[in-house]
Order: sequence, then C-alpha cells, then structure tokens
Amino acid sequence: MTENQNTEYELFAKEIYETLLKDEGVKTIDVQHNIKLMGNSGCEHQIDVYWEFEMVGIKHRVAIECKNYTSNVSIGKIRDFYGVLTDVGNIQGIFVTKKGFQKGAKQYADSKGIKLMELRFPESSDWEGRIRDLHFNISVLKPPVVKNIVLSPDTDWIKENMETSKAEKFQIPIKMDTVVQDDSGNKVKTVGEMYRELPNSTTVGTGYEHEYNFDNGFLINDVGMKLKIKSFKFIYDVIVSDTTSFAIEGDKVAKAILKDVKSGEISFFDKAGNVKRRNP
Repeated sequence: MTENQNTEYELFAKEIYETLLKDEGVKTIDVQHNIKLMGNSGCEHQIDVYWEFEMVGIKHRVAIECKNYTSNVSIGKIRDFYGVLTDVGNIQGIFVTKKGFQKGAKQYADSKGIKLMELRFPESSDWEGRIRDLHFNISVLKPPVVKNIVLSPDTDWIKENMETSKAEKFQIPIKMDTVVQDDSGNKVKTVGEMYRELPNSTTVGTGYEHEYNFDNGFLINDVGMKLKIKSFKFIYDVIVSDTTSFAIEGDKVAKAILKDVKSGEISFFDKAGNVKRRNP
C-alpha cells in the first residue's frame, strides 16, 4: 500500500466523520487531518484525524487512527494506539480500518474504551435487504388536443327573443378568452377555463367528449347581440409525450459504509451528503 493511498484513506475518513457530525447536528467542529499532539511524556504524537469541542464547560477531544489494511488489524496496533491516547490524556480514541479486526484486537479495544469502526466503499453484500437500483419509465400526458367544439344554442329562447333573420346572422368566434355570461352580464366561465378543466384520462385515446351545460348562459358578439346557449361540447384526444427512461443505480450514488464493530450499527453515506443508519 503506497503512502499516497494511506493519505487518501485518512482524508476519506476525515470527510466521512465531518458528514456524520453535521448529520448529528454538530456544525461548529473543525475536523483536522495529520496533526501533532504533545504527550505528557514530552513526545509528539501524529494523529490521522482529530477534532475537539466544548460542551457544558467540558472539553471533548477525539483522535482517529486510520489503517488502510487489506487484512484484519492485530492487537499490537490497538496497543500502540492506546499508548498514544494514554500519553496525550483526556482524549477519546477511534480506530478505523477497511477490512476488520482480529479477535484479540476487539477484546483489547473494548477493555480500553477504544471504538472500532470499519470504513470502506460499498460492496455487493451491503445491498442485501435493500433496494440497490431504481428504474423509471415516465410518460407525460400532454394537454388535451381539441378536435372540435360543438355549441348548442337554446332554440326556445331564440324563437321568443330573436328575429329569425338576426339569429341566422349571429356570429361569434370561439376563442380561449370567449366569455359565457349570465343574463346580468356577469362572467360564468371562459372557453379557456372549460378547456383547462377537461378530464385528462390516463388512458390514451381519441374522440373523448365532455359537455358543459348552462342554465343561464349567454354569448355576446362584437355588435352587442346576445345569444342564449345550452352547452359547449368539447371533442378531444388524449396523447402522451415520448417515454423517458432513467435509472438510479445504488453503486453510483453510494459513497461509503461505516460500521460500528461492537454494536453492528451501519451508516450508509451517499454522494449528496445524506446519512442513513441501519441497526443490526
């Protein structure tokens, strides 16, 4: 393992713990990498990742030892780390590695209050019991395509209130802003409002019909002539846009797995900075 790979792993651990602390609501901590702490013996000790904070007048200090090993950490490494913690004094220790810990290392760390953590990139086995990939096919319904609008006049009203010659000459262009009024001149509904209220079925098809009935509805043309109507019938088609397919792949959004060796609790980190925990 090269020195550069070891440094990358230390920085990886620093970033993950920064995310974890932020997720827990601790936002003012400065997490540092590769610092020196003076021990009571007068010797300096190199610390891979370190932070400190004060709460109710008590200072808390945390040191993380990172080992980018491909085999389980031995008890000797835990002893060495404990020696550093003891010399520095008043500091909590966390030992982080990629693979795991030997049995003796676990027992020794537990007796000395050192927290053991496994930090690594996600593997196939980590997805057991969890959704790994999501695949979507999305088809968006377009607004109804109106083929025809059928206007039904109130013929009884026309016979009683309009001369036949005037009724035959009555013209009004039907547009979206055309207004249906009541007999007092108040707006009842526009054609555009009727159009926006058309039921847009989730079933693609042609020749759908929807009718708006009016008990007291009138159209007024440009010269002020009034015509009482019974209904507007919309004949329309329902179509969809082209289907769009996309996938969310767990391997591409997952960032890290952090496991508490003693409790078995696992924290999943994604690349957006979210943390999800799973108890054993």
